[in-house]
Amino acid sequence: MLRFIERFALDLANSGMPRMAARVFVGILAAENGTRTASELAELLGISPAAVSGAVRYLEQIHLVTREREPGQRRDHYVVRDDMWFHNLTNRDEMLRGFERTLADGLAAVGEDSRAGARLDQTRRFFEFYRHALPKLVAEWEEQERSR
Repeated sequence: MLRFIERFALDLANSGMPRMAARVFVGILAAENGTRTASELAELLGISPAAVSGAVRYLEQIHLVTREREPGQRRDHYVVRDDMWFHNLTNRDEMLRGFERTLADGLAAVGEDSRAGARLDQTRRFFEFYRHALPKLVAEWEEQERSR
C-alpha cells in the first residue's frame, strides 16, 4: 500500500498539490473506511504530527478532507467522502464566476485590442464555457453511476 500512496501522491504533487498534503490525502483515501487519525497517518507515512496537521489544514481548505470526532473521544478523524471528487469539482460555480469577473476587469485594464487582452478574454471565455458545460457533465456522470 505504501508504494501506491507514494506513487499517487507524486502524481498529485506533479499536478500542483503540495507533496505532504498529497501523501496525507492518499493515506486517508486508501484507508478501508476512508478515515484515519493524525497518529495513524503519522505512523503510516513516517511523518510528524505537525506535518499531518499542516497537510490536513490545506486539505480541509480545498474541501477534500473533513474533520470529524467520535462522541466521547478526544481524537479527530480525518475523512474523505466516497464522492468527494464529484462534490469538489462540481461545486465550483461561484469560483468560476469570480474568475470570469476578475478576468473581465483584467481585460479592461490591459485593453481589449492587446495580445494580453486577447489571452485574458480567451481565458475568461474558457471559464464561462466550462461553468456552463459542467451541469451537463454532472448529469452524464450521475446517469453513468446509476446504471452501474
